[in-house]
Amino acid sequence: MTAIAEQTRIQTGHVGLNVTDLARAKAFYESVFGFQTIKESTQAGREYAFLAEGDTLVLTLWRQSEGRFAKSAPGLHHLSFMVPDVEAVRVIESKARAAGAPFAYDGVVPHAEGAQSGGVFFEDPDGVRLEVFTTSGVEGQSAPTEGAPTCGFF
Repeated sequence: MTAIAEQTRIQTGHVGLNVTDLARAKAFYESVFGFQTIKESTQAGREYAFLAEGDTLVLTLWRQSEGRFAKSAPGLHHLSFMVPDVEAVRVIESKARAAGAPFAYDGVVPHAEGAQSGGVFFEDPDGVRLEVFTTSGVEGQSAPTEGAPTCGFF
């Protein structure tokens, strides 16, 4: 254990994503996840939005990219959000489908064969892979990827 880990608990803060269209990305994350914009700039060349859940900053969006998310490039593999139960997964699934998000699998799937945890896997408007999962309640369903974590190969 490192000296820092011994003294303090380290956890992920917010996640920053480059986007091609700030208004489109903001609308997607607000409608699908219910995030609220708490700070924003529309100044040309310096466009960004800070999205929060309540008082907690969750996601920052930065308009400084072009094209689609490159799955083959080093960097972010996918962005994952944990929710309390399968019903919450299904609510977000419904909102993502209404927003036109492409899905990797049909419906809620387990993380691996026999796993209790699982969720849905889809993309945002720029192709960033997203996962919404819960830690239990998915047992008894077949995993879409045999012998490997579902979240690793979508």
